[in-house]
Amino acid sequence: MKSLTRRRFLHASTLLAGAALLPQFRIAQRSLRLGGPIFLKSDDPVELAKEHRRLGYSAAYVPKVELKDTARIAALRKAFAEQNVIIAEVGAWVNMLDQDAEKRAKNITYVTERLALAEEIGALTCVDIAGSYNPKNWDGPDARNLTKEYFDATVENCRKVIDAVKPKTAKFALEMMGWSLPNDADSCLKFIKAIDRPAFAAHVDIANIINSPERFYQNTALINDTFRKLGKWIVSCHAKDVVGKDAHFAETMPGRGSMDYPTYLRNVTALPREVPLMLEHLRTAEEYDEARLYVMKVATEVNIPLA
Repeated sequence: MKSLTRRRFLHASTLLAGAALLPQFRIAQRSLRLGGPIFLKSDDPVELAKEHRRLGYSAAYVPKVELKDTARIAALRKAFAEQNVIIAEVGAWVNMLDQDAEKRAKNITYVTERLALAEEIGALTCVDIAGSYNPKNWDGPDARNLTKEYFDATVENCRKVIDAVKPKTAKFALEMMGWSLPNDADSCLKFIKAIDRPAFAAHVDIANIINSPERFYQNTALINDTFRKLGKWIVSCHAKDVVGKDAHFAETMPGRGSMDYPTYLRNVTALPREVPLMLEHLRTAEEYDEARLYVMKVATEVNIPLA
């Protein structure tokens, strides 16, 4: 028997350690579908789709389009499909728990329209947060955001949106948050059970739920636990990072924080379906380039191909 070289020994040891840490993974993983905003000044569906491909993206946020514009929806679906770019998310970033009854009703109507758009354009999901009882900030912290009242009202809102659209392919999902529900995999599972609709799914943003020293320093375990519990319901993920700052936690771009990105990418690509990983919350094309190239570099290092 030939002796192992040091490089082969280290490679084998890494594989064994990964298998022990991540028992849910199989040998064959999916390619990574990375996506993010683009800065091309064009409304042409073909040019938009090609720009995603030029950047190495195989997933996209929904381009600007109205639900009533059926011709443009059809053109976008065709152009993006031809470039093998999936439309990952239709955002619906409004407060479904606004304390003003008129605003709340208007917001829920808007979310319903966004889910309908997701269905029509072939997007995987429509995403919103559950909302907030904070009187000043639509997504701000409030003690009532962790109550049974909040949970029950959110269940009712999600059912109302889903039942109005009755989507056959698109899912509706709530983004995880650090100061309101769902704030971890367990609370997300409670929503899935209570809402009790096949069209309700899970959306993962690990950076949002790193809200304690334990989760910050043990984020590998947090990532694995989240995907183990929610795996079959996950339809989309966000790519951010977290750094300690002035005794608090601050969001930053992938690669500038402490998140275990090799573990994150392995989990995303080990899911039972294609799930996009979407960059967000950066300001410039240059910042997105840095974040995009970092994620691609990590994927290469852990032998995950890009879709």
